[in-house]
Amino acid sequence: METKIKKIAVFTSGGDSPGMNAAIRSVVRTCAYMKIDCVGIYRGYEGMIEGDFLPMNARSVNNIINKGGTILKSARCPEFRTHEGRQKAYNQLKSQGVDAMVVIGGDGSFTGALLFNEEFGMPVIGIPGTIDNDIFGTRYTLGFDTAINTAMEVIDKIRDTASSHHRLFFVEVMGRDVGHIALNAGVGAGAEEILIPEENLGLERLLESLKRSKLTGKSSSIVVVAEGDKTTGKNVFQLKEYVEEHLPIYDVRVCVLGHMQRGGAPTCFDRVLASRMGVKAVEALLEGKSNLMVGILDDDIAFTPLSEAIKGKTKINKELIRVSDIMST
Repeated sequence: METKIKKIAVFTSGGDSPGMNAAIRSVVRTCAYMKIDCVGIYRGYEGMIEGDFLPMNARSVNNIINKGGTILKSARCPEFRTHEGRQKAYNQLKSQGVDAMVVIGGDGSFTGALLFNEEFGMPVIGIPGTIDNDIFGTRYTLGFDTAINTAMEVIDKIRDTASSHHRLFFVEVMGRDVGHIALNAGVGAGAEEILIPEENLGLERLLESLKRSKLTGKSSSIVVVAEGDKTTGKNVFQLKEYVEEHLPIYDVRVCVLGHMQRGGAPTCFDRVLASRMGVKAVEALLEGKSNLMVGILDDDIAFTPLSEAIKGKTKINKELIRVSDIMST
């Protein structure tokens, strides 16, 4: 394959997610297969500005496919938001002979890459790495499958305690402004109710549902709450206080799962998805493509313009909401 690209840089940016290491491995080994040089950039855009680069080959990524987090690290970089900062980054890339980039991250990372391309013409392909599954143009983002399985396993353990003590647990999961983790983990763990930003359940309906659960003989309940849900307008602890005030029959507890959902070994699904995306990202650059995100739609790898991936909105699975309503009977 003829190409002007001789060296590709790969880096991770934004919040880490399981599967990022598998994607790094895929990019590096695809470059080796195509006989293209590859360099890893530590700490995302911050490392790009500071020239924190490391030449990588097929052996550089041994034994990382099963590891969570990112071996290339990640960091916030206010300086990259300035033209002067981006100029420094470009100068560092050119001094290293980098011809194109693969960025693994979310919408903020893609926004920076798109602006960088517009200013300096550096070809870039994005791989969606975020547990929130909130990137338009792909059915799944790297880390989402691992995160919902982690959340489900923890909720299973919480149910043991809830059942033993006849308690109501509010379990808050991550997801920023979307409810994909809450909905999937909630259905998988058999939650009595699932509160997500896309569907305003309302406090009265929640109370009625909990009352109904008691009347039908349920001695304990699990309510999964997406961190972006605004049922109370505030937070999950105030939701607990509201329920205690209006339903004193319940002994209420709160469990915030937090960043444990980002950690751990990626599932097989995330490892395979990362491998597929990494190969396609490198192939796209060698074919002269740029400003695209690699995604998966109907089990096929597909490309979406970065501008659309950034601005587009993901849709919640309405069928899964219906299933959740039926299962909570």
